[in-house]
Amino acid sequence: MPHRNPEDFRPLLKPSAVRERAQEMLRLALAGQLLHFTVDLDRLEPCADYVLETIRQNYPDLDIPFHARWRHFVVDGQDRWQALAAKAGFADADARGRAAYDLAIVSVLLDAGAGSEWRYQDKVSGRTIGRSEGLALASLDMFAAGLFSSDSSDPYRVDAKALRRLDTQTLALGFQAHAGNPLLALDGRAALLNRLGEELERQGMTRPGDLFDRFRQVAETGTIRASHLLGEVLATLGGIWPSRMMPGGVHLGDTWRHHLIAPGTPAAGLVPFHKLSQWLTYSLIEPLQWAGVSVVEIDELTGLPEYRNGGLLLDCGVLLLKDPADAQRAHEAGSTIVVEWRALTVALLDEIGRIVRERLGRSREELPLAKVLEGGTWAAGRRIAAQMRAGGGPPLTIISDGTVF
Repeated sequence: MPHRNPEDFRPLLKPSAVRERAQEMLRLALAGQLLHFTVDLDRLEPCADYVLETIRQNYPDLDIPFHARWRHFVVDGQDRWQALAAKAGFADADARGRAAYDLAIVSVLLDAGAGSEWRYQDKVSGRTIGRSEGLALASLDMFAAGLFSSDSSDPYRVDAKALRRLDTQTLALGFQAHAGNPLLALDGRAALLNRLGEELERQGMTRPGDLFDRFRQVAETGTIRASHLLGEVLATLGGIWPSRMMPGGVHLGDTWRHHLIAPGTPAAGLVPFHKLSQWLTYSLIEPLQWAGVSVVEIDELTGLPEYRNGGLLLDCGVLLLKDPADAQRAHEAGSTIVVEWRALTVALLDEIGRIVRERLGRSREELPLAKVLEGGTWAAGRRIAAQMRAGGGPPLTIISDGTVF
């Protein structure tokens, strides 16, 4: 096999590459050249209006927070993370920041789709909560119980040693998962945290929260770019993803193949997404802000290509399946149909963001995509799914290993 220059592939780790190749997929769709989808742009504005209606329902004052894991720790108006942080009595803002990063990183990595059957019994509210919110509360409770710490005297932390030894059975207990309450990809979730522990140790880090200190040092002037956060997340966590592609020794993570993309280039046929890494990056912004660091150019990050955002576009009729029978089949994450769906989702989320901003008279700085997602497309995707299908599942079924969706 000929030598492959890593510099040909490192650009695929940038959000600009995610956006550019998604736009290329959209152009192919509009030209009728994709295998599985067509695009009806006449449905884009009605879809954006549905998103705007959802935003007004959820945030009538239009004071929209970022799309981040921290939203899922708020139950019935009570912010569980803030309550835990107050109880923990962290020594200073930096100690709190490290703990926040510990929690966010583990919680996001555990956030792949739970499936329609799984539920978490929340002891505080007495409610039974499923999907992403349930996963978030379960991870917060495990964090509070010291499950991710190897030091019983310091439970409110995550460290590499505890992550390496975490097993599926322990994680199942934390998630209350069993035969009657099945959680998808439980083995994959445990293996992902095991690899996180191994990768942290390989890089000389003791805990995920070490990233907080790294960012604080970089932000000497009090500011840091969101794309820098993503770059560090990908560099630090690149080794934890299942071995998919490593051309030139570059861990490409959530990158997949489509034969029509970027023909004739060294990185031909490769379509990057970095969904979990970008979701994580969005979730790492606020702890820095709490510590007085300004994160700028957040809109360099892209919309998240997952089943709520992508489902919104299908359910609104913006995306149309060429073969309607595909809605009845289960699809692998690396299949052409899923790669097309995800890339088109990234490209069209930018368009929805533009329309929503125009409707509200807001600039990109005032209403970045991260807020449109939260307000927003993710909630609208869940809302329309509940209206269209019993159980509120997505319009396409993805076979997940716990590391993509």
